[in-house]
This record gives sequence, C-alpha cells and structure tokens, in this order.
Amino acid sequence: MTTQASDSGHDASEPTPKIPRQIWVLVSAAFLIALGYGLIAPIIPQFAVSFGVSMAAAGAVVSVFSAARLFGAPWAGRLVDKLGTRRVYLTGLIIVAVTTALVAATQEFWQILVLRTLAGLGSTMFSISAMGLIVKVAPPEIRGRASSVYGSAFLLGNVIGPVVGAGLSFLGMRWPFVIYGIGVGLAAFVVWVSMPRSNADVKKETLPPMQLSEAWEDSAYRAVLVSNFSHGWINMGVRVAVLPLFAAAVFTHGGAASGFALAAFALGNMIALQFSGRLADTLGRKPMILAGLLSTAVFTSALGFADSFWPLIITSALAGVGGGLLNPGQQAVLADIIGNNRSGGKVLSTFQMSMDAGQILGPILIGALAETYGFQTAFMACGVLALVAAGVWLTGRETLSSKQSELKTIKGEKSE
Repeated sequence: MTTQASDSGHDASEPTPKIPRQIWVLVSAAFLIALGYGLIAPIIPQFAVSFGVSMAAAGAVVSVFSAARLFGAPWAGRLVDKLGTRRVYLTGLIIVAVTTALVAATQEFWQILVLRTLAGLGSTMFSISAMGLIVKVAPPEIRGRASSVYGSAFLLGNVIGPVVGAGLSFLGMRWPFVIYGIGVGLAAFVVWVSMPRSNADVKKETLPPMQLSEAWEDSAYRAVLVSNFSHGWINMGVRVAVLPLFAAAVFTHGGAASGFALAAFALGNMIALQFSGRLADTLGRKPMILAGLLSTAVFTSALGFADSFWPLIITSALAGVGGGLLNPGQQAVLADIIGNNRSGGKVLSTFQMSMDAGQILGPILIGALAETYGFQTAFMACGVLALVAAGVWLTGRETLSSKQSELKTIKGEKSE
C-alpha cells in the first residue's frame, strides 16, 4: 500500500507535466463510444417492444446489460491482472462492437437479451481496462486532470449522441445499432494503432498486482467504494430512471421537462469537470470529494420540492456540478492507491461494481419509496445517502500527499 509522505503537491520548480498522448487516445475512443451509445440508448426499449413483449420485458433489455457489467466485473479484473490492460480493453471493445451490430439482425426477443448480456460483459472489460490504463499512464501530478478530460469526453459524446440519433431517425430502429457497432470498432482500431503493444511499453511494473485485501486496509479505498456506490445510486441510477417519472407527475409537459432537466445536469457536470480535476491535483482529493457529495446531497434533496420549470432546471444543473466535483477526485484516489508501477484489476473491478450496484438498486428502491411516500421523501433519501458517504469520507485519508513518495520512486527508477 502506498505510504503517506509528509509533503504534498509537486515541486514548484518543475513544470506540471502534460497529459500523455496515450490518454488522449483513450479520450478519443471514449468520445466515439459515448457518441454511439447516445444513438441507441433512447431506442433500445422501443425496439424491444416492437417484438410484442411487455414494458417490463423491454426494461429487462436494459437490466441485463447492467447486471452483466456488475457480475462480470470480478472476472474482467482478473483478466486485467493476467493478460494486461491493453489486450482486455481491445477485446472488450470488439465484443461490444460485434454484439451491438448483431442486434440489428435479431428476429426474436431472446436474441436481444443474449446479445445485450454479452455487450455488458464487453463493456465492463473495456471500462475496467480504461481505468487501469489511466492509472498506469497518468503522471501522479495530473491524475485528477486526466480523469476530468476522460470523463468530459464521455459526457460530450452522451450529449451529442441523442441529437445525432434524432437526425438519423429516418433510418429506423435497426441501423443505429449497426452505426454504433462501427463506431466502437473504429475506437478499437484507433487504440490498436496508437497505444503501446504491451504493458511494459506503457509503464514498467515493478510490483505484483495489488490484491483487494491490501487495498481494503486503506481507509481511502473503503471510503471511495461508499462514495462511488452513492454516485451510482443517485447520479447514474435515480437521476435517469426516477427523475422522468417525477417530471411526468408534476409538470404538464413532463417529457420535455425531464429532457431539459437531464440536459441541465449534463451541462453542470461538464462545467465542473473543467476545473475539478485541477483542484483535486492541488487542493486535494478529499476536499473535492466532500464538496461533490455535499452538493449532491443538498440539490438532489431539493429536486423533490421543485414545483415549476426553472427550479427543476437550476437544481438539476447544480446537482450536476456536484457530480462533476466528485468524480475526478474519486478516480485520482484510486490511482494514488494502486500507483503507476503495478496493476490492480481486482481493486478496479470492485470500485466499478460499487457504482453498478448503486445504479441497479437505486431506481428500484427509490421508485418504491416515491410510490409509497412521495417524491420529496424519495429524493431526500438520496440526499441522506450522499451525506452518509460524506461522513465515511471524514474518516478516509487524503491520498494527494502520498503521491510524492511515488514520484520519488518513479524518478529514482528512471535515473538507474
């Protein structure tokens, strides 16, 4: 486990390193992947219903993808440790590209379920590998900024994708799956050509893979699992699944109101990502994570009290800022714990599983709470969860100062 040093930050006499070319390759691939997903996400349930199944069965198409990501994560983490991040990343992209394109040719509903399950396994493979590659490649001084840039690419693709999809609606519901498959295949080609051929080309590993038990001893890792669970529950799950139901129940034009609210969240998130990574690299990981959790708690709780259009939009945007403050700090903490000189597939996969678990459980339990006690109580329960995560983080250690000893180790290896 990385030991904590007494000093923090980097040597002011040395210039801050630039984001490495390999990370820009990952950023380009992330944008292509998110752009394509934005094409198919709105039509997946509609396409399933076209096979004559119930709404519940159509929802299962989305659920099996998330469940495959959750239960496939430990397996993907072991593959990262055994085969290397680049190989698992490319394999995951190819699986997603092929299975998604094949959805366009399906003739039976069960075929969609099988293909989306396989796509979920591929998705968890490239997601965990991407985190591993960023951990290896990003200089310790700019880990927060690297995570912000990567997250911004995904967010931008998710914003532009549905707009492009609306313009291509004349193609019907099958062609977007083919286009997405081609887009992911193109992302795999970009990474295959531009990324180093082996882990040794990325960063020489001088230590064996970090085990989950070793990471668990670190209070920062335990805290980041809790905060990531709350992030998946609130920002990835409830926001997407429950907020549209709230808008439909409260506002005359619920569909339009929820669409604008989701867009406002994305805008707030994107604005925060432009500076939150740099602050995580200078002020510290812990202050940014706490600020993100507290913002999420306050403004998610306030959503349930929005009774007109503009309060809904403003609170959604401010909740998005909270998510943007939180994520880069979390990713940087994970990288600080593992370090550049070793892999940590199991550590990374558990981190992802914490978010996926929240994303799956949140909409179900909060939806039931809203139906029984109302939306105000439901959204306030989300706020309480974020406060609990903030309370756990009060006991978690600050990992920014620990990177200094890692920097000295890296520089010593280069000089030998």
